[in-house]
Amino acid sequence: MNTETIKARLKQQKIETPSWGYGNSGTRFKTFPAPGAASTVWEKVEDAAFIHSLTGIAPSVALHIPWDRVEDYSELKKHAQDLGIQLGAINPNVFQDVQYKLGSVTNPDAAVRAKATQHLLDCVEVMKQTGSRDLSLWFADGTNYLGQDDLRKRKRYLREALQQVHDRLPEDGRMLIEYKLFEPAFYHTDLADWGLAYLHAVSIGEKAQVLVDLGHHAQGTNIEHIVSTLLDAGRLGGFHFNARRYADDDLVVGTTNPLELFAIYLEIVQAENDPSEALRKHVSEVAFMIDQSHNIEHKLEAMLQSVLNCQEAYAKALSVDFDLLTEAREQGEVLKANRIVMDAFYRDVRPLLRELREEQNLPADPYAALEESDHLKKVLRDRQSSDVGGGFPS
Repeated sequence: MNTETIKARLKQQKIETPSWGYGNSGTRFKTFPAPGAASTVWEKVEDAAFIHSLTGIAPSVALHIPWDRVEDYSELKKHAQDLGIQLGAINPNVFQDVQYKLGSVTNPDAAVRAKATQHLLDCVEVMKQTGSRDLSLWFADGTNYLGQDDLRKRKRYLREALQQVHDRLPEDGRMLIEYKLFEPAFYHTDLADWGLAYLHAVSIGEKAQVLVDLGHHAQGTNIEHIVSTLLDAGRLGGFHFNARRYADDDLVVGTTNPLELFAIYLEIVQAENDPSEALRKHVSEVAFMIDQSHNIEHKLEAMLQSVLNCQEAYAKALSVDFDLLTEAREQGEVLKANRIVMDAFYRDVRPLLRELREEQNLPADPYAALEESDHLKKVLRDRQSSDVGGGFPS
């Protein structure tokens, strides 16, 4: 792929940033307030727009309900549009309420299940008001002890709730079903892996897709293999990008295992180049979203690095010599094929990205632009971060 083709593809790249990544968040032990952190959804949208102005590839911001609840979503939508971005995926919250201690849509209590399902349906209405395409679903539902509950019954409750929500989605809407190996449930999780999410998705309908979070797998899991399989099945809805060392650490994507991020983008690029029109169309609809908890980092710097790490990984994947790689694969030249791919991984694409930004009238050095920006000076001067405890955004 020549340089101009790579640049053209990079100009089409989109990364969605999360509203919660701009506010104070933390662990179950403590939330450390950060200077300049956003405290309202209006400020979060402003920060997201600023990151887009530095990178050119972050044109939307995901919302979390009720953390980002407002009286008039059309007003929030206009606020985002006036700043040059859009409102993205809607993320319901069915894990924080005290009634969800034993689960939300899989709770043994029918009244609790109904409450959780209604919240999901309310979020579908938020989608319609914001113009959002995706409803991103993650459930903390599970059990901690053998015999605590009927696993098959919980599976049926989950399917029933998902089906109700699926059938109420807007015509162009999608349901992205996320999964997680463990935490806060430690005996079993109702949506523990991609296979369970896929099983529900194919049983529910075409608008149901699987969402892959990089931190939600067992150690050593080959995530790019999952990505490849879901792409081929037409069910890869999107990503929640982050990085992990041990479990669901939610660190800045590309920091602990940059090779994994590159390998994932390699699968994306191969799908983009596939002769199948159906596969090319499917991969063009995949949502690339950040989902991170910036606990000790500066919020804007962490988000900027996350977006730029994705851009760099994509640029490297695009630079693979696929003709040479195909030849090596077909000839069974195992190590040569590996070297071809690793040559791209080790390639320094930063000069290319700098050139690309200059062509787009973007800051050639986004980190320097952040440090020197009036926006950073303003938020550090005007925003007061409260000292809040606990693991959730203030």
